[in-house]
Amino acid sequence: MDIDKRNCGDSGEGCLVGAVRIPVKIVALLVVLPVRVVWDLLVGCGRAVRRHVLGPLSVYVLQPVLGALGWVLTVLFGLLFVWPWVGLWRYVLAPVGRATYAWLLAPLGRFLYAYLLRPLGEVLARLGRGLLWLAGAVHRYVLTPVGHALAWTGAMVHRHLLRPLGLAVRWVACGVHRYLLAPLWQVVVWAWHVAGRSVRALWRAVRWVGWVLLGWPASQVYRYVLTPVGHVLRDVWRTVRVTVRDVRAELRRALFGGDASDRSGGRPPREPARSRARTLGSTTAAGNAPATPISASPRHQRQG
Repeated sequence: MDIDKRNCGDSGEGCLVGAVRIPVKIVALLVVLPVRVVWDLLVGCGRAVRRHVLGPLSVYVLQPVLGALGWVLTVLFGLLFVWPWVGLWRYVLAPVGRATYAWLLAPLGRFLYAYLLRPLGEVLARLGRGLLWLAGAVHRYVLTPVGHALAWTGAMVHRHLLRPLGLAVRWVACGVHRYLLAPLWQVVVWAWHVAGRSVRALWRAVRWVGWVLLGWPASQVYRYVLTPVGHVLRDVWRTVRVTVRDVRAELRRALFGGDASDRSGGRPPREPARSRARTLGSTTAAGNAPATPISASPRHQRQG
């Protein structure tokens, strides 16, 4: 076979594909091919049997037998279940029904119609005509005059009572609105505007008096008294603090020896506050020369 002669390295497929293909082909030759041959033989035998045995048997034997059997069953069903009921209806029930209708029901119906239903219908018709005449008379001689009277009364009440009363109420309401409510509302609006202007003028006067009595003196005291005193106290406190620091450094140097910068962690000693330039907000400059005092806010200057 070509399978045995084929080499793995000669084909384009790998050795694994070649190794798997050989057992698959062996199984196909040993199992699938015999099963397929047997199946084809069975199919051919079935077709031959259907064509040469079952076909003629069905056409020449089964169909005539089944047709005859169906005809016999149909005749038996008709004889047992259909024709007895048809004969019973045709030869017994129909004649009896016609005789019963002709000799019993028809005379009874004519008797009831002539002596019961017709007189009762005439009585009901006369009663209906009487009720209709009575309803017409009541409508003509009672309801129509009463309706006309009620309509005339309503028109008179509307014309001579409700309409003048409505016009009077409308006139009074218009007069009250025009001569009372509208002027009163205008007076209230005018009083509200006058009160608002008075309150605004009073508030301005109170604010001006408060500024004159409290604000302006307080701003002047803060500007010319508290600010210089605060600056002086700040300079005194700064001088005292520097003096205390220098005395403490001298005492430490005298007691422990060495430079004060070594004791303070290598930081150089601070220069006195008198030798430093003026800081922000200070009124004293370098050399302890008094500087120009900082003026108050523009609002205080404008009010001053």
